[in-house]
Amino acid sequence: MAKRRAKQAAAVVPPPPAGDIAELPKLKREQKIERLRELQARAERELSPHFSDVATRVVFGEGDADAPVMFVGEGPGVEEDRQGRPFVGRSGQFLDKQIKAMGYERAQVFIANVVKLRSAEWDDAEGRAKDRPPTPEEVARGIHFLYEQIEIIRPKAIVALGGPAIKWLLNLEGITKVRGTWQNHRGIPVMPTFHPAYVLRNYTEENRRKVWEDLKKVMAKVK
Repeated sequence: MAKRRAKQAAAVVPPPPAGDIAELPKLKREQKIERLRELQARAERELSPHFSDVATRVVFGEGDADAPVMFVGEGPGVEEDRQGRPFVGRSGQFLDKQIKAMGYERAQVFIANVVKLRSAEWDDAEGRAKDRPPTPEEVARGIHFLYEQIEIIRPKAIVALGGPAIKWLLNLEGITKVRGTWQNHRGIPVMPTFHPAYVLRNYTEENRRKVWEDLKKVMAKVK
């Protein structure tokens, strides 16, 4: 087990492609839909050899191919793995409420994760598999799919949900330090905010207010 962990720690996570996305040739909506379809098929081919007892399917992401706002989380949990859809558990229900409060339906935005396979380990004490942050090896295996999703969709703004999302998408540490401040991914504004799971675990008026203030900045940016 120690050797396996050492190998994972040594994994090199590929950086985003160089250059601003706005400099690329424009894509029509139909082209975006087709490219996302092709990308999903490739993700399923490349990631299926890594299926396990806890990761049984690829959770590619879903939403509008021409979405003005994209939400990026950490990775799928047990319910997401079961359904093959991102953010459908308790955290997803909370995210749905936030999306509605912004004036959108879930189908009008795009929701994805840094990794497309569930990351979890068996816990003998609890008798079940418990979710954990993805390892560098797991991120390296699939983050290029997220980079390509962003390049295809070209949202006006990205909402990065939680520490792992900002770590791997923006190469930043500490969500509390950068939360609420605009960042950048290849020319696209990125707003880091708390992950819905964190807000639910630490359910206070202050935390809810902080996230809503962040989302209001996104609404002002994309209008």
